[in-house]
Amino acid sequence: MLEVPVLSVKQMNKQYGDGCSTCKHMKLGKVTKNYCHECGTVYACRDVTFDLYHGEVLGIVGESGSGKSTLMKSLYFDEEVTDGELYVAGFEDGKKNVFMESAQKKRFVRNHLMGKVYQNPMLGLKMDFSSIGNIAEKLISAGNRHVGSMESRGAELLGAVNIPIHRIKEEPRNFSGGMQQRVQIAKALSNHPPILLLDEVTTGLDLSVQASVLDLIKGLQRDLNISIVLVSHDLGVIRMLADRTLVMLEGKVIEQGLTDQILEDPQHPYTQQLVHSLL
Repeated sequence: MLEVPVLSVKQMNKQYGDGCSTCKHMKLGKVTKNYCHECGTVYACRDVTFDLYHGEVLGIVGESGSGKSTLMKSLYFDEEVTDGELYVAGFEDGKKNVFMESAQKKRFVRNHLMGKVYQNPMLGLKMDFSSIGNIAEKLISAGNRHVGSMESRGAELLGAVNIPIHRIKEEPRNFSGGMQQRVQIAKALSNHPPILLLDEVTTGLDLSVQASVLDLIKGLQRDLNISIVLVSHDLGVIRMLADRTLVMLEGKVIEQGLTDQILEDPQHPYTQQLVHSLL
């Protein structure tokens, strides 16, 4: 019996702009990479297709502008897709395209079945709330109204990500970048989601802080057996955490496979260049 994915994306497209007769047919000379010089349309994601399985870490790597962050925004409904399909195992038995559902049903998926950690903590945290208040906000969004259980869950999560107990009522704006990311991780895990989206979570952090955040993620994934989509421009991060990897370039997935396989025998010239830069 074939394993059923916890998340499945099929032919997802996201464009900024309406397009024109030139770029809709991708005429040579007028379209550079995924940008149309005629009308200014950007084709940020083009026919992106992949599956994510239970307990798996799926890495997505690519340079700036490759479409990986746009993909993450689309998966968490921070932005509407142009077209495509998204199926989540915990929603309608994985049989309904979530991209086509109402805003209310998308909120259900976002609040109960997914958590996201943003590259910029200011997008994922309310900086004028306490750290435990940020977790309470996520719990309330999923229907929790019991103050005692929210306080208990908040303290448990913040302890799990190594926030000192005497600082859990402090506002995240007083914290270092690494501590802010740890609070974000705790918040993302509030409602026991089966899927965690991590978007460039170590970018801009000092190397020692990066290492501690990556170790934390690795430990949580092992303990919770959660499925993770991990986006990074750093192949070193992907190598440390990802079971399988997608390589994106100019909005397209150009190569995918087991991470070890991609590192040892890259097929696409761009992937070869990425791997060479890691050596």
